[in-house]
Amino acid sequence: MHEDSIFTIKYRRQFIATPKTRIHFFGGDPSLTEIFLESAPNERRLFVTDTNVARLESVSDFLKNFGFDASMISEEKACAAFSGQGEFKDDALIVIPAGEAFKTIESVLAIVRAALDRAFGRKDIFVGIGGGVVTDMTAFAAALYKRGARCELVPTTLLSMVDAALGGKSGCDFDDYKNMIGAFFPAENLFVFPQFVQSLSDDEYRSGFAEAFKQALLFDKKLFAEISAQKEKVKLREKDFVFKMISKSVEAKARVVQKDMTEKNERMLLNLGHTFAHALETCAGLGKISHGDAVGWGIGRALCVSRNLGLCSEEYKNQVLDLIEFFGWERNAKHKVFSCENSAEKLLDAMRRDKKNSSKKVRLILQRGLCENLIREISDEEILKCL
Repeated sequence: MHEDSIFTIKYRRQFIATPKTRIHFFGGDPSLTEIFLESAPNERRLFVTDTNVARLESVSDFLKNFGFDASMISEEKACAAFSGQGEFKDDALIVIPAGEAFKTIESVLAIVRAALDRAFGRKDIFVGIGGGVVTDMTAFAAALYKRGARCELVPTTLLSMVDAALGGKSGCDFDDYKNMIGAFFPAENLFVFPQFVQSLSDDEYRSGFAEAFKQALLFDKKLFAEISAQKEKVKLREKDFVFKMISKSVEAKARVVQKDMTEKNERMLLNLGHTFAHALETCAGLGKISHGDAVGWGIGRALCVSRNLGLCSEEYKNQVLDLIEFFGWERNAKHKVFSCENSAEKLLDAMRRDKKNSSKKVRLILQRGLCENLIREISDEEILKCL
C-alpha cells in the first residue's frame, strides 16, 4: 500500500462541519489497520460499516481489531456494536444491514446511540466504511450527534468513490422518498482505494460507473473520449484505467463542490439524470433498482428532453444513448422495473416532489452538447413525451 496523491477541497462556507476535505488516494490493497493506527491517535473513533463490506476479505483483518468476523453477520439483527481491542481499545464498531432498504432514520439513530452509549464527544470521529448508503448515513449521524461530531469516510464502491462520499451530502430515505432527510456535512478525510472496485459485482460496478459517465458528460471531454474509445477496458475494469477514471471524476466533482457547496448554482449540474432517476427509484420501490442503473436511464431521458427542445443534436443524443445501451443501462422510455399502467404519470408525480424543485415546474439539467450544460424548468407535457 502507498499513498499516490492528496487532493484538498477548501470550502467557502466555514460553518459547514470542516473548512476542507483532504482526499487521499492509495494504490495497492486496502490496509485499514495501518491507516487508522497512523491517523488521529488521540481521538476515539466509531467505525460504521455494513454486512456486505464486513464479508470482504480485504477488511477482515481490520474487523478483527473489534473481535468481529464474517461468521457473526446476521441480516436479521438490526445493528450490532462491538468494542475495540488492543490498539483500538478506545474505539468501537457498528455493523448495519446492507442495502437501500436500511437507509432509514432508524439506522442513523442506531449509529448515534452507539456513540452515545460510549460517551463520545464532539471531537471524536465517526468513520464510515462502505458504499453510498453507509457514507451518507455515517456523515448524517455525525452531523446530528451533539450538533456536529467529526467525520471521515472510506468509500468501498465505485459509486461512493466518485460521487456519494464526496461533497458533503449526507442523509437517509424517508417514506419511500430518496434522501429526503439530510444535511450538508463534508468529511475531514476521504481514504480512496481504487482496488476495492475489483471486488464489486458486475451490477455494483455498472451502477458506480454511471456516476463517472455523468461526470465525463458534464465536465471532461477528454475522459468522455477515452471512455468512448476504450469501452472494453471500462467493462473489464482495467486497473490503470479505473484509477485514472476515479481520480479524474473526483477532481471534476471537487472543483464544482468547492465553488458551490450547498447547491445554489453550479453544483445543481451534478443532478444530470437524477430527477428522473430518483422518481424511478421511488416508484419502483427503493432498492428494486440500483441508483446508478436509474441514473443511466435518467441521463437518457434528460438527453431526449434536450433534443425535443432543440437544445442538442440528434447525433449527440444517439451517441449517448448508444453508450447507455452498451454499458447495460436501459435506453428505452419505459424502464422494465416500472412499466405498469400510467407509469409515465406516476413518474411525473414523483418528479414534482423532488426536493430540488423551486416552483410547480420540474427542474432538470439538460445539455446543448458534450460539457455544454444548462438548468431549465420544464413543463409536464415535455417530460411526458420522454416517458
